[in-house]
Amino acid sequence: MTAVAVESAVAEAISQIPDPEVPVISIADLGILRSVEVDEPARCVVVTVTPTYSGCPAMEAIASRISFEARALGYAADVRTQLSPAWTTDWMTDEGKAALERFGIAPPGPAPAGESRGPVALTLSRHVVACPRCGSTDTTEIAHFGSTACKALRRCNACLEPFDEFKAI
Repeated sequence: MTAVAVESAVAEAISQIPDPEVPVISIADLGILRSVEVDEPARCVVVTVTPTYSGCPAMEAIASRISFEARALGYAADVRTQLSPAWTTDWMTDEGKAALERFGIAPPGPAPAGESRGPVALTLSRHVVACPRCGSTDTTEIAHFGSTACKALRRCNACLEPFDEFKAI
């Protein structure tokens, strides 16, 4: 196997690791996998990830799974956390957003514009979220924090089903 093929196989295995809190989306489709570098002579993989938010409890599980996958392929893993630039839901792939919706989680819309520091612009317009089950936009937020901090709990007023909304960050 060529060095390029080995690097590709290692990167593919790591990119397919599911997010432990939302297992229908991979860490690559979630957008937190920043880079995978294979040092073939040292038999080491350097993987850089960016958490969805500071203190995300899933990061330890993700790092452990990266190390497990690397060891299964005969490599040591050096998992690095990169905090800047901060993760945004705009880094999610279209495939990842579609996977969330198929699973019944409303995918995020575009992230709020502007810098992450300083005042946040407020709006009086209604936050419209379509129900991932029936498509109705007549939905209500039940709780700002759902099963994880990056999701809100909503209810569809048309089909009456509750669902998670992945918040745009």
